[in-house]
Amino acid sequence: MRAGRRDFLRATASVGVAAMLPKIANARNAGLTSANAQIGANRATLRAQFPALAQKVNGHDLVFLDSAATTQRPLAVINAITDFYRADNANPSATMHTLARKSAALYADARQTVARFLNAKAPEEIVWTHGTTEAINLVASSWGGANLKAGDEIILTIAEHYSNLVPWQLLAQHVGVRIQFLDITDEGHLKLDQLSKLISRRTKLVAFSHVSNVLGLVNPAREICEIAHRAGAMVLIDGAQSAPHVPIDVRALGCDFFACSGHKIMGPMGTGILWARHEILDAMPPYQSGSIMTHEVDTAAAPTHFAEGGLKFSAGSPDVCGAVGIAAAIEFAESLGSKALIEHNGMLTRHALGRLAEVKGLKILGPKSPENRISVFTFPLEGHKAMDVVKALDEQGIAVRGGDMAALPLLKRLGMNEAVRASCFHYTTTEEIDRLVTVLQSI
Repeated sequence: MRAGRRDFLRATASVGVAAMLPKIANARNAGLTSANAQIGANRATLRAQFPALAQKVNGHDLVFLDSAATTQRPLAVINAITDFYRADNANPSATMHTLARKSAALYADARQTVARFLNAKAPEEIVWTHGTTEAINLVASSWGGANLKAGDEIILTIAEHYSNLVPWQLLAQHVGVRIQFLDITDEGHLKLDQLSKLISRRTKLVAFSHVSNVLGLVNPAREICEIAHRAGAMVLIDGAQSAPHVPIDVRALGCDFFACSGHKIMGPMGTGILWARHEILDAMPPYQSGSIMTHEVDTAAAPTHFAEGGLKFSAGSPDVCGAVGIAAAIEFAESLGSKALIEHNGMLTRHALGRLAEVKGLKILGPKSPENRISVFTFPLEGHKAMDVVKALDEQGIAVRGGDMAALPLLKRLGMNEAVRASCFHYTTTEEIDRLVTVLQSI
């Protein structure tokens, strides 16, 4: 019976629905292929794939510079979501009726797409979440709850987003774990020489952001993983800001956990991804429980056998549409070409660093050099509160973010409590950066 249950779960994830994948994938990608045929070197043609960018805000053409919080969605993603609910909506099953099998095939196909995107060893290493935040909470609760005890230590950096800070603080409070913080230089670079001094035999986990949501700086992830592993510690990487801009290879990075958000890579809001090595997932206790992640439960005792790998962490009816949307977003980005996207990000970064430096009283946080940096720019404007700047820009149709950026310890380390952030993406133009600079200068 257990063997049959494992076969059922495995089939739902991949094998049992494989025959349906080409037909469904072709239908889903029809709109994407059509859209890609129209995309050339013209940036305006690419921007036309994002309907939200065509609107006016307060009488001005929208300039959306808040993509680090969430990206806009291309037609390929919007159509994939619409098509699913129009024609394929059903609770997925590899053995039930036609719509259920189609839904299961789409769900499995999406998991395979994400596994390829991260270079995971197998689709079963992918866990669907509501975002980076839930992914890290899952690790803290499941892995942390089972493996950490009083006296153990966790190393974070002073530059962490609350999503990679608060879950560990709560766990430390509950279990008695000690948290240590790796400092940064005044320009934002991690002090790696300090890491070797902080880490010890008591260190069980090192968790850090691949790219800071404030500084835009790409951290030396592989080197940090190597230092941690030499000391016997596990590593979690918060990839919320790196996955949209930097090619990700979890095996090359050498981490144990990698978390990112679907909505920051053009997927649906409220979607995310956790990757972990298969053997780690197998050893972790369930995060939530219910149907799908276990079967044939009786009243005699609590279940002892669960689905394998990441399938264990999918209790209840899954968000198939969310997975479909993430897969469509990944395929859309891949269709644009990673080299072209990296070059565009570099061009935007160089242009923005140069233009923002012209604004009197504006101080860019993080490196002033475009190397190892993404197109995210955080700054205080002397004599002005952050939210006043946000409001003034919004009146001109320019969307940015202001406040503590959910990274107050980092801002305090840099001598402030709030700042403004303008963040770019594939659809951003240099003309939009110029508009931002013009309004900032008028302020």
